[in-house]
Amino acid sequence: MNLYHCSIDLHHEAKALAFANAVDQWMGYLQEREVILSWRLLRRKLNLASDANRDFLLEIEFRDMTHLDQAFRVLGEMDENVERLYANVNTLIASADIGLYRPFPDPERAERMALI
Repeated sequence: MNLYHCSIDLHHEAKALAFANAVDQWMGYLQEREVILSWRLLRRKLNLASDANRDFLLEIEFRDMTHLDQAFRVLGEMDENVERLYANVNTLIASADIGLYRPFPDPERAERMALI
């Protein structure tokens, strides 16, 4: 399992509920295409966070790196529906930081560590 982690701030004029709806439509489409396992959108509560933390957190789960690659291939399709769904999310975002995470220790690493 791999977790694509997106920390997001919206443009000042963007509406949070419009963003949540756009994310729901885009992630729902990706789930229908079976290129993501699951996702969740979280929002900072009570503005309780350091300056390094953004307002929204989007987590997208993939089986493995091949699965992640399939999702990126969908983005590369010359399809009006894909472009519209992606743009509906992306145009509301002012800034985002992303990271790719995995469970740790993972089986491969644990096995290597056992052989040392």
